[in-house]
Amino acid sequence: MDPYFYDWLHLLIRLLHVVTAIAWIGASFYFVWLDNSLETPPQWKKDKGIKGDLWSIHGGGFYEIAKYQLGPEKMPARLHWFKWEAYSTWITGMFLLILIYYVGASSYMIDPAKADLNQWQAIGLGLATLLVGFLAYEGLCRTPLIDKPVLLGLVLLGLLTFLAWLLSQYIGNRAAYIHIGALIGTCMAANVFTTIMPSQRALVRAVEQGQSPDPKYGLNAKRRSTHNNYATLPVLFIMLSNHSPMTYSHEYGWAILGALMLIGAWARHFFNLRHQGIVKPSILVSALIAFLLLIVLARPQPLPTFDASEQPVSDQQAFSIVMERCATCHSRQPSDDIFRVSPGGVYLETASDIQRQIDRIEARTLLTHDMPFMNKTQMTLEERALLGQWIQQQRQR
Repeated sequence: MDPYFYDWLHLLIRLLHVVTAIAWIGASFYFVWLDNSLETPPQWKKDKGIKGDLWSIHGGGFYEIAKYQLGPEKMPARLHWFKWEAYSTWITGMFLLILIYYVGASSYMIDPAKADLNQWQAIGLGLATLLVGFLAYEGLCRTPLIDKPVLLGLVLLGLLTFLAWLLSQYIGNRAAYIHIGALIGTCMAANVFTTIMPSQRALVRAVEQGQSPDPKYGLNAKRRSTHNNYATLPVLFIMLSNHSPMTYSHEYGWAILGALMLIGAWARHFFNLRHQGIVKPSILVSALIAFLLLIVLARPQPLPTFDASEQPVSDQQAFSIVMERCATCHSRQPSDDIFRVSPGGVYLETASDIQRQIDRIEARTLLTHDMPFMNKTQMTLEERALLGQWIQQQRQR
């Protein structure tokens, strides 16, 4: 595909994915808040089968919301369903995964330093992760663990962390992260398709037929909705993780991912309780402390201190390394077979370009080893050390 049109297609699908995700997660947050904020209704509403009600004001008007214990006496002429937000988010997410990671598997997934995979093997590994991971989740939800949400959550967290570790042994770290995010998103969308929507249809059929709805349908839908609610912050982090190499490029990136998923779900628990009128600041404080502790523990080792008595690295040596290893992508006319436009608009093809980007080179090339991307140009540890020494020389001038 023409690189120009490829970039526009990438932008369009990413925009659609973000917009639909906002709609889905926004609806999820709203309905969890709504369900947790319902108050005991007056007796006349209870007599009509109303479980809880809530008054609110927004956009210059008052709203009265009521939730039935099971269902109304008669179905309304028009009933609003919430499903396409979930389906659209998953569809656009899969398109984005295919467009970036599968079409560009040679650059985004295959890391020769880890495993000698061809394009289809890498893609197959990614798709197998989604399928096996979903089947494992669905299987666990059909065991007695479904009635023990905390234990189920810990089991799922352990499974996701293990999968992140396993994937990181065979494919690029960034690809490993994004596939864990895709797996969580797949399970969330599947919850809507396989459980929440069928349960809601069963409730509607029962009311239309004048029958008393089976409470299990509402319970099943509520459980899966709760799963989705706690998964939102972890999956949002993974969606943004491509911009955070200090996480996925870390030696123990899989463990950092597991810790961040746990911290995100724990922080979400604070808000879920707060909506019920239970305020426990200790939850939010402990989540923040855990996050700060993770930042400290995950910090890369500092660069070796440069000894002035050592032979200094010349500007020409440093520039030659950058030109050979970095400028194939980071130039005004890249020669790379995938990146036809310099990533991030960062240019490293002149001495002034390199001098301006010293901090970025240190962070992405020396501290996290995130660049060159997937070490496509095979920068050696010796070359990284020379660049580090040169950067320290520049700061000592």
